[in-house]
Amino acid sequence: MFKKILIANRGEIACRVIKTARKMGIATVAIYSDADAQALHVQMADEAVHIGPSPASESYIVIERVMAAIRETGAEAVHPGYGFLSENPKFAKALEAEGVAFVGPPVGAIEAMGDKITSKKIAQEAGVSTVPGYMGIIGDADEAVKISGEIGYPVMIKASAGGGGKGMRIAWNDEEAREGFQSSKNEAASSFGDDRIFIEKFVTQPRHIEIQVLCDAHGNGVYLGERECSIQRRNQKVIEEAPSPFLDEATRRAMGEQAVALAKAVGYASAGTVEFIVDGDRNFYFLEMNTRLQVEHPVTELITGVDLVEQMIRVAAGEPLSFTQEDVTLKGWAIESRLYAEDPYRGFLPSIGRLTRYRPPAEVAAGPLLDSGKWQGEAPAGDWAVRNDTGVYDGGEISMYYDPMIAKLCTWAPDRAQAIEAMRVALDSFEVEGIGHNLPFLSAVMDHPRFVSGEITTAFIAEEYPDGFEGVALPDDMLRRIAASAAAMHRVAEIRRTRVSGRMDNHERHVGEDWVVSLQGQHLAVRVAADRDGATVRFEDGGEMRVASDWAPGDGLARLMVDGQPLVLKVGEITQGFRIRSRGADLKCHVRTPRQAELAALMPEKRAADTSGLLLCPMPGMIVKVNVAEGDEVQEGQALCTVEAMKMENILRAERRGVVAKINAAPGDSLAVDDVIMEFE
Repeated sequence: MFKKILIANRGEIACRVIKTARKMGIATVAIYSDADAQALHVQMADEAVHIGPSPASESYIVIERVMAAIRETGAEAVHPGYGFLSENPKFAKALEAEGVAFVGPPVGAIEAMGDKITSKKIAQEAGVSTVPGYMGIIGDADEAVKISGEIGYPVMIKASAGGGGKGMRIAWNDEEAREGFQSSKNEAASSFGDDRIFIEKFVTQPRHIEIQVLCDAHGNGVYLGERECSIQRRNQKVIEEAPSPFLDEATRRAMGEQAVALAKAVGYASAGTVEFIVDGDRNFYFLEMNTRLQVEHPVTELITGVDLVEQMIRVAAGEPLSFTQEDVTLKGWAIESRLYAEDPYRGFLPSIGRLTRYRPPAEVAAGPLLDSGKWQGEAPAGDWAVRNDTGVYDGGEISMYYDPMIAKLCTWAPDRAQAIEAMRVALDSFEVEGIGHNLPFLSAVMDHPRFVSGEITTAFIAEEYPDGFEGVALPDDMLRRIAASAAAMHRVAEIRRTRVSGRMDNHERHVGEDWVVSLQGQHLAVRVAADRDGATVRFEDGGEMRVASDWAPGDGLARLMVDGQPLVLKVGEITQGFRIRSRGADLKCHVRTPRQAELAALMPEKRAADTSGLLLCPMPGMIVKVNVAEGDEVQEGQALCTVEAMKMENILRAERRGVVAKINAAPGDSLAVDDVIMEFE
């Protein structure tokens, strides 16, 4: 077995690999750029080597810089994680030439399956059903439009060397095909150094289901079930689960056997993923094979008890698989929510900055032991597990140079309903401040009837949030629970204030019982009767709720029992009340005396500033292209400029007709959120 492994990656996946290597008694080497000098993976590794400036194109994906770090530290093997150099055959060849083991598949398999065009041809030759499309290299936008018309709209324009949603566009007409081709080509060149593009039919109402395979160099191969990855935005997965709520055992077996056969056909040895589109009749179509570890691998580990990173390392060391297909069993249900530094209220645009507060929920091993990767008997009913793979820490910086992922929060339970409930509680318990993030959206999905029922497709976000995510309106029963909790917490805060003010010994006498709780447009009159064990909150209509908690003023998280049921709230102070976040809702919850509430009702509402005549930068980023000039008349939907942020190009379009009065930014300019790019007459 190897004594020292270098991880050619950063962030949460580097931390993930370090954990398993440490468990196996293997020393680890981290590499880092200028931006990552204080990163968590650098702190966790036994050694760390600086490899260059912040942009990945000048550090993490520069093969010679990584090779120099290997020589300097004497690492015997390299785990590439995902992204960066993980599917780069030139890197695998360089390692081979240096006599260093690559913790991944052979070069031939990377070349055959890592290229989407080649892999589709091989799949077709192997008799695997594939999506209709044009597998040749497309020279320019005119050819892209011609091919798209022949295939029939809608089409998917994809980078041949792509992954992670980079270099992908859906086109519904000639104009979008032309724009999409150029944007995909630019992103592909920037992210992968390979601007080849191909086009295939976009299957509407699809489900994205993938099979995890694991093969060794001795001809053995198994599949470890499937993952459902249909909740996506901008072709990037957001929520994954294993198994899929849609597949039956026969389809699972057929997909798994086909995936293993394809892997063996190219001499695959390591962990890999075969991705499929599955239609409503459970017909499945091969999309691509990812010759690396997937971001969502933890859900497979949670339902199988197999540590995929450990298996990859053992295969790279020449060991045969220690189990067969008959030994693989799927136990329970696992869900992964990807926590991103992006603002769901602004179309999921990236956000950067310092994490002024980062408090993930505590990891809990229940059923499958999270750290050992081994099962110890059946998990008892009601048992939950929580796992959080992360690469950041409280006070750390989210950089503009890399992918916006902060963490992967996973839950496991004996069945899907319990796994969803575990995720709801875990998301409500996750404290993140200082940047925009998608926690509210993730919570909203967990409560969405379509997700709960399992009736989801890759069009879920577009169909359910056609005008963008605008937050969550909580149902009345939940509002009453929060109102009762807020009233009880307000009473505790008022008692604290009387003590601080130095009033009489019997502080409770100075705290009234009658309050009006205002939230989400409702005004609920309540009476709070407190005792040593909590408070009984009575509503004007005669209903009452019992609230118990050890919350204290200043705590950012309140864990309460309301009528015997748990409730977790993120709590912040505002004038006369709290900012409360729960289940995807962000509420201003005012708790006032009846007289204060009466006067507050007379106050005029503050109006937002009129920015309709401005084009504001929706995210921190760099202007790549300006499509118009001062004095131009623009039409609704017309492209105005392109902003690049976190390796993605974003085209900003006119919301209505107008005339460009002033342009304040030029290509190459770096802008902050809400900087004015253009002004209109």
